[in-house]
Amino acid sequence: MGGFVDAALSFPTVLFTPLLVVVVGFWLVVIVGGADPDAGSEASDGGPLDFAGLGGVPAPISFSLLIAFAWFASLAGGEFHGPIPLWAVLIAALAVAWILTRILVIPLRKMLPDGPDASRADFVGLTCIIRTGRVTDTFGQAEVHAPDGSSAVVQVRQAGTDDLRAGSEALLYDFDPDGEFFWVVPTDIATRGH
Repeated sequence: MGGFVDAALSFPTVLFTPLLVVVVGFWLVVIVGGADPDAGSEASDGGPLDFAGLGGVPAPISFSLLIAFAWFASLAGGEFHGPIPLWAVLIAALAVAWILTRILVIPLRKMLPDGPDASRADFVGLTCIIRTGRVTDTFGQAEVHAPDGSSAVVQVRQAGTDDLRAGSEALLYDFDPDGEFFWVVPTDIATRGH
């Protein structure tokens, strides 16, 4: 074990060892729910990670991969460098870490969602089918289908006295975040009286 500790605390690995400890600590905090791995980072914000080809995933993931690969490469290079100077091992470790991180970021970028998270307000403007016997100003449920094909049963209310019964089609025109329900009107309201 002494050889491993000596290698981890010798140049060039010693430059990455404290960073690796921070990375491991960060991910332990994430596991227990104390941190959000993509808080404060956009998937693609035009920053230095994008410039380096490592953007498209949350910054903590790119940095963690980069530091872990640099640590392992410098540890191996420091032990097996032979006649190669250690400063060259440091440069090679950084290059290897960048290449490996870049290779992993490409498929990760495709697996992570792109764009803002979906919210209930996204349903506003869609039609729905009433699923309860009636809809009043205090009661009602409807089924709505999102553009991606998913469906949800949502709470609905109406301000008027329209006959909205099970099977009726209605339009979700507003969302009340306090009551967590949608305001609805019948879809044929525009053609009434003509």
